[in-house]
Amino acid sequence: MFIVHVHVHVKSEFVDAFRQATLENGRNSVQEPGIARFDVIQQQDDPTRFVLVEVYRTQQDPARHKETAHYQTWRDTVAEMMAEPRSSVKYANVFPDDEGWG
Repeated sequence: MFIVHVHVHVKSEFVDAFRQATLENGRNSVQEPGIARFDVIQQQDDPTRFVLVEVYRTQQDPARHKETAHYQTWRDTVAEMMAEPRSSVKYANVFPDDEGWG
């Protein structure tokens, strides 16, 4: 598995619109064969901050995801909603894994 945490800081006036656009993207994303999980989480003490937790089956699947129409629509829709550029951190899962540990 290949995991990406996308950190997003949204302008306060766009929180609801961002949520709506991101939930639509998430609903479509989980239908992709290369996505094992796609979580949208919102920070409790600062509702303008979100993390998208994207779990891909292979390291090639994020590129495939970015080619989809629903991702491109989301990207273009939320671009002006950002308080700052989004950032991402990439992870490899340790547990459970494919070697029988989990």
